[in-house]
Amino acid sequence: VAKAYAPQLDELRALRDESRRVMAQLQARYMQESGVTTLKIKHNNIIGYHIEVPAAQGDKLLGKPEVFIHRQTMAGAVRFTTTELASLERDIAQAADRALAVELAIFEELRQQLLNQQGALALTAMALATIDHTLALAVLAEGENWCRPLVDDSLAFDIKGGRHAVVEAVLKAKTGPAFVANDCNLTSTQRLWLLTGPNMAGKSTFLRQNALFVILAQMGAYIPAASAHIGVVDRLFSRVGAADDLARGRSTFMVEMVETATILNMATARSLVILDEIGRGTATFDGLSIAWAVAEHLHNTSQCRGLFATHYHELTKLAEQLPQLYCATMRIKEWQGEVVFLHEVMAGSADRSYGLHVAQIAGLPKAVISRAEQILNALEAEKREKGGGAAIPAPAPAPVIEANPLRDAVTAINPDALSPREALDLLYKLKSIV
Repeated sequence: VAKAYAPQLDELRALRDESRRVMAQLQARYMQESGVTTLKIKHNNIIGYHIEVPAAQGDKLLGKPEVFIHRQTMAGAVRFTTTELASLERDIAQAADRALAVELAIFEELRQQLLNQQGALALTAMALATIDHTLALAVLAEGENWCRPLVDDSLAFDIKGGRHAVVEAVLKAKTGPAFVANDCNLTSTQRLWLLTGPNMAGKSTFLRQNALFVILAQMGAYIPAASAHIGVVDRLFSRVGAADDLARGRSTFMVEMVETATILNMATARSLVILDEIGRGTATFDGLSIAWAVAEHLHNTSQCRGLFATHYHELTKLAEQLPQLYCATMRIKEWQGEVVFLHEVMAGSADRSYGLHVAQIAGLPKAVISRAEQILNALEAEKREKGGGAAIPAPAPAPVIEANPLRDAVTAINPDALSPREALDLLYKLKSIV
């Protein structure tokens, strides 16, 4: 409760929190009224608050019994009280409880007033929330060059120059490279995109940004793109990332399959589905088979609009069998043995994932990267020769560590356990080894 709202509460708070100041003010007034400059208001555990003057000044107060009530006479001092002081002492003792009671009463009064106006307050809160929400979206749309999407009852999904709002904002905050915008057109002749390309090239970002366009457009917001035409989506399904549910006995792959099953059983021709790496949590041929069958189901049965990112390059053969499947890939450039990610989506398919390059960026030891390259080259050669080719090369033998008596002697030293004499003897021993 704010100060000065309730004078009674202010007085009680002053008594509760500033009793010394209140007593000092009262003492100053009694000194002036009695003419005794040595008058003191004191406190002890036996008689509580009392007025004390030197014995030589006692008669001045004894002469005013209507104000000063005699309590005790001692060898060097006389003690008094007053009706005001006794009342003030009671008030100080009760001030905390009374202040709390007054605060509760004021709060209850306020609560009742609010309850009486709850309808108007709820409408006000809703209006403020709507203004806040709409203004925030408007500021984003104007400041970040977002566009107004066309949303209708068609099955269109045509995005020109789409950008991921969050990733773009992070890049700007770090004064990094500009976000690379990409188109996405899930027309009736290419409503299911199969997206291949290297790790770190931007496949997941592309999938997510197009899913976010649906959410933004259908909530009435502008979207981060040059233009957009989106037919209403009844459900948005996402199978992205890796997570387990061990408490329920579900492995990462099991969670992936449960989520995929939900999508396949519920997606309709008006849904949008984004899938990132189906089947990667099991053996290669098992995973490839599952991913292949999932793509066929989405194309033939669900007939939804969808984006399917995968490292199974074999799936690109589906374009020969599924007329509405479109192969897209992330553009890269190799330069002086390095891979440059351009983050552009283009027609076509990738034949490599460049996983070793990502592993190198992540900091795997050079020896591990080199060995992985040997194994990869052997496996690719074996695949090209259809099982009759090169075997995986044996790993290079571990380097032989030559004996070194000086190194062994120094390694065995525990400096903290040596006495001065032992340290001197050890120094002579090392010198003899050299």
